[in-house]
Amino acid sequence: MTVLDQVRGLIERLAPEPVCDDCIAERLALSVRQHANHKTRELAGQGGFERRKDVCSLCGETKMVIRRGAH
Repeated sequence: MTVLDQVRGLIERLAPEPVCDDCIAERLALSVRQHANHKTRELAGQGGFERRKDVCSLCGETKMVIRRGAH
């Protein structure tokens, strides 16, 4: 399973709740936060994935998050 698959899977499990890159990196034990950032930017705008500034459902901080909306 690729990092992109892992990131997509986590976002889909949390849907429709938004999640930030830091929490994605922490939950998936990614060595570098930029891995999460790169993958969320790659997913944004396709297949119902939305990236915007909002409150992360896991850490509660307002920052850039990604979520998968309803189909």
